[in-house]
Amino acid sequence: ALIEKHAPGKGRILDVGCAAGLFVKAAKEGGWDAYGVEPSKWLADYGKNKLKLNVKAGTLRQAKFPSNYFDVVTLWDVLEHVPDPSAELKEIYRILKPGGLLAVNYPNFGSKLARLAGRRWWFLLSVHLFYFTPHTLKMMLERNGFDEFYSKRHFQKLSLGYLAYRFGPYSKLLQAALTKIVHGLGLQDKQITYYASQALVLARKK
Repeated sequence: ALIEKHAPGKGRILDVGCAAGLFVKAAKEGGWDAYGVEPSKWLADYGKNKLKLNVKAGTLRQAKFPSNYFDVVTLWDVLEHVPDPSAELKEIYRILKPGGLLAVNYPNFGSKLARLAGRRWWFLLSVHLFYFTPHTLKMMLERNGFDEFYSKRHFQKLSLGYLAYRFGPYSKLLQAALTKIVHGLGLQDKQITYYASQALVLARKK
């Protein structure tokens, strides 16, 4: 809904690092001409064959999309994983139409929760190659031809069962207790909205 509020219309949209393509599926069902690209061949094949989505296996560069092709490109928890974020943004700039919309969701290294957690911050993972603050990401976007115009905290929904499980690295005892309570009450699948120090920015191709 947020993307549709700022996009010029329901045109061609690409989700980079789309996993099995659930966002691609949601966009397609919403009337978009939706595409996805995913480096995991197994996940890309699942999206293509099981969900009947337009998902390519490989990296964004390997996909070789035409220049000025997409109206919107999204990166949901992806930019921190790529080996060269600046090069990834350059390629996105190439395939976006003039004035096209870019959405980036990322763990905010400059958030109060990150500072409070310190070395135990849950987003300090071996699969995260880079970390961004709102300031550093804005500078990188500007250097690669984007004008950031919107920024906010990013709230997500997860099941209580999964959230209880995620307490494991901090306290096995607490994890076991919460898991027992959640499953005992039959609430393991209940979805709750939470904030875990992530941020979302929208930018336009200049």
